[in-house]
Amino acid sequence: MTKITLRQLRYFEALAQHRHFGMASNVCAVTQPALSMQIKEFEGALGVSLFEKGTHPIQLTPLGRIIAAKSKAIMRDVAELEELARASDNQPLVNLRLGVIPTVAPYIFSKIAKDLTMHFSGLNLKMREAITSKLIAAVIDGELDAAILALPTSEPRLREVELFRENFLLVRPKTDANKPVPKPEMLKEMRLLLLEEGHCFRDQAMNFCKMGSPNTQDIMDGNSLTTLVQMVAAGFGVTLIPEMAVEFEGRFPNISIAKFDKIPPQRKIGMVWRRNSPLKDKYYEIAQIVKSTKS
Repeated sequence: MTKITLRQLRYFEALAQHRHFGMASNVCAVTQPALSMQIKEFEGALGVSLFEKGTHPIQLTPLGRIIAAKSKAIMRDVAELEELARASDNQPLVNLRLGVIPTVAPYIFSKIAKDLTMHFSGLNLKMREAITSKLIAAVIDGELDAAILALPTSEPRLREVELFRENFLLVRPKTDANKPVPKPEMLKEMRLLLLEEGHCFRDQAMNFCKMGSPNTQDIMDGNSLTTLVQMVAAGFGVTLIPEMAVEFEGRFPNISIAKFDKIPPQRKIGMVWRRNSPLKDKYYEIAQIVKSTKS
């Protein structure tokens, strides 16, 4: 039996995850023919077919799904070995794979990147923007070193450190600027615009407005805060944004941004990493740098 290589496992895992040769080859930083060849050699080494033929998107065979789970576990162990080596002898941090949720990334990532690369000379920083559930899974599986997201995660395998808290603000049409700020439960009557399902910011907004499952006929979804603010500017309703987004999102005309009376809605942003990571001390150091960047 031909020996299986880590490269083959890495390429197979990427293709199993993305189900698309183009996306998988981009993630692995190789050409599609090179990735296809490694996948073919991997199947040849095992003597089995791992992917169904002629399906779009690509589908794993039943055995392929089992091997994909095993492969992910192996690559997670390899990542931990690499971390252990990086942590030995107090070697400088060279690589950092950092995930950030979409309602944070556009507003502070450039500042974080600047501070981290200044603090860690020669740091190769790779950032992934994704919703909370995907970031948590990626950190646990070793695909990411750490992630910045809304707390709590309620995931015992992760260490959480709070970075900062911030209030939510109301974005409404400019014609409403002089009107009293509505109570939270009134927002759903004003056509509240929300992010698509899967975004934690959506859930936080619904909790604040005391909403259950929204009626899809009354609620309009967007895929970014920028889209929601533009919809408000066009007169489609109202929305909520975090304080950090004001400088960027507040540039649109025909909108008004207001603070809520009494106790405003708030979110807690933190950084998470694997609890058993050998580099946990480094990640805590990074969290403190990010925390000072925001303040």
